[in-house]
Amino acid sequence: MYELIITEKPSAAQKIAEALADGKPVKKSLAGVPYYELSHNKKDIVVVGAAGHLYGVAESGERTYDYPVLEMEWVPNADIEKAAAYTKKYINAIKKLAKNASEFTIATDYDIEGETIGLNIVRFICKQKDANRMKFSTLTKQDLVAAYEHKQKTLDWGQAHAGETRHFLDWLYGINLSRALTQSVKAAGNFKVLSIGRVQGPALRLIVEKEREIAAFTPEDYWQIELLSATTPPFSAWHASGRFTRETDAAAVHARCKGARTANVVTVDQRKQQQQPPHPFDLGTLQTEAFRCFRIKPKQTLEIAQSLYSGGFISYPRTSSQKLPPKLGYKKLLTALEKQERYAPLVRQLLTKPLKPNNGKKDDPAHPAIYPTGTVPGQLGEREHKIYDLIVKRFLATFGPPAQRAHLTLTLDANGEHFTAKGAHTTEPGWHAYYAPYVNVKEEELPPLAKQDSVPVKNIVLHKKQTQPPKRYTQSSIITELEKRGLGTKATRADVVEALFKRNYAKGDTAIEATQLGMRLLSTLEKHSPRIVDEALTRHFEEELEAIRGATKTGENVLTEAKNTLLPILEGFRKHERALGAELVLAHKEEREAQRLLGACPLCKDGAMYLMFSKKNKKRFAGCSNYPDCNNTYPLPQKGTISG
Repeated sequence: MYELIITEKPSAAQKIAEALADGKPVKKSLAGVPYYELSHNKKDIVVVGAAGHLYGVAESGERTYDYPVLEMEWVPNADIEKAAAYTKKYINAIKKLAKNASEFTIATDYDIEGETIGLNIVRFICKQKDANRMKFSTLTKQDLVAAYEHKQKTLDWGQAHAGETRHFLDWLYGINLSRALTQSVKAAGNFKVLSIGRVQGPALRLIVEKEREIAAFTPEDYWQIELLSATTPPFSAWHASGRFTRETDAAAVHARCKGARTANVVTVDQRKQQQQPPHPFDLGTLQTEAFRCFRIKPKQTLEIAQSLYSGGFISYPRTSSQKLPPKLGYKKLLTALEKQERYAPLVRQLLTKPLKPNNGKKDDPAHPAIYPTGTVPGQLGEREHKIYDLIVKRFLATFGPPAQRAHLTLTLDANGEHFTAKGAHTTEPGWHAYYAPYVNVKEEELPPLAKQDSVPVKNIVLHKKQTQPPKRYTQSSIITELEKRGLGTKATRADVVEALFKRNYAKGDTAIEATQLGMRLLSTLEKHSPRIVDEALTRHFEEELEAIRGATKTGENVLTEAKNTLLPILEGFRKHERALGAELVLAHKEEREAQRLLGACPLCKDGAMYLMFSKKNKKRFAGCSNYPDCNNTYPLPQKGTISG
């Protein structure tokens, strides 16, 4: 008999086996599933990895395609989708190993999802009511041995119940709303699978509302007057009135001062600012910084960070914490990082001073902020190296001294008109030296002028400008907005946004734009079923899930409330099924037309060029909508995405 330790993935099983083994663990295999036999302090242990979620939620009893469906159960993922067929061998392997086990320990990732994975393995495969629980934030030997020696005697039942309820909630809303939307389209004489999730609805609403703001925006003219100095280097000063809303007023001021060849310094305002070091990374700020610095999308950043964690190079990335507790051993971590040549000079500077990170306010009961373990990475890919370097530099910067910035504001007089010039530069880099090249500050140094000094003027220009529409969300800012509004979780927000792209409700590599389908879908839902896209409802259930985690609510009560909320929504769908479907069919047609549109026809001028397919050879080409009056065509590449 032995103790069976079950991890979330095979890579973690190997790490734990190597950390706990008195000697070298023996690697074996069951139908292609690796497991490890070892002895720890003369105790026999077997370690095996799962493949993430082995079970998913499905409709109880006989499967139907109608709605509402309110009864659900856990079933093997292999029974739900063909793509998960490989997970069956993991269930069989764990089941076989469980037969001869006398003790069970769950060592999945310590979060809601990891707890749910462990719960299902314990009760459905191992046929146990409970199990020991290892908790760790890194896959280093020291942390894994400590996690084993101090393992809990039970699962984290708050996390387990919250995780199971989240899956049930998401399934209830997802399956019912998907079927309702699809049935509505079918009732209108068409077929198109449409879906919307519990968090995706409010997320789509944010994007569409921004699109509506942009569409409703009317640009307005305004004027500004710029004074350009003839100094070396030159600098700009802007008229103290700021924006002029009437051209005549701006022109009158410009006429009075445009001939000035010098400007006198009227006031000099100097002040110093101390810029505190950044807080340690939580997942959200890591995703934001990775997008700012490298244009890596949030979902990709999480995947890369997860890979670095699995390699033992960083701590667990799915964390809300901006705190690095002293128990981590700051000096030990920095000394380990010193072994990497590119960080050694920075680390040596830090080790000469007291070590206190600039912790933020956000906390996470499960994990600290993201930090490098000090384990030297092997060969990293380009993006892995970028994210790893960003994490290390951020970690170092949190221990750095404040940076010192000097701000200078000058008021200049040119023929009786006042102009203002502003500059700022870093006088003491402080933590900037540790976070380079990722520091996001502008260096705009003005010459050292004193009151009554004369500044040579090169030109004074009257600029006509227009107000700009609101900016669209970026891949990064939408994540920040969802977090601010309490929608989704740190681990799911990137997936929510990704789903909107996959369903063709949103598009854009940098700025996120709602598609015609996304716009029309939201309008239809707002008209016929507004609660689906109500962020207050979504936020309420997020709070209920946290209450389950804290053991102040039960999953049964929350699910009962969710069903009672969902039923009237679905009744509304049924009542307006045909009208709702007709609007969605039109939306789908509009989106297909928008995707085919390539631009105006350069030949006939009043036609539009569309993506078309040859009836003869099925190849695609660009053709004019005025055919046969206009025969303009262009060949197109036969592979890849084409857009106007």
